[in-house]
Amino acid sequence: YCVEFRTESLSHHCALETRPYARWMQYLREGHTVCVACQPPAMSTATQRCSGDGHNAHGDKILHWEAIGNSQCQGTWKKIRQLERCSCPLVHSFIFT
Repeated sequence: YCVEFRTESLSHHCALETRPYARWMQYLREGHTVCVACQPPAMSTATQRCSGDGHNAHGDKILHWEAIGNSQCQGTWKKIRQLERCSCPLVHSFIFT
């Protein structure tokens, strides 16, 4: 499944990332909608959910995220909705780890 979030805040460290495999961090923006896929092996076998997916988070609950490979690139987002069938666009798409 996938979850759509609206990025509320992010650290300036994301924009400073220059390593080739991590340049995607430069494109994160406050207010943008991002789509995050929950796939094995990030999915718990017991719950069939990914940690941090915002399950039971509704309304204005602010959730925290951190980029893999650059712990200084972090921020907050709000859950918009969960999609049982993933249709994430090629840009602004991420995977839980």
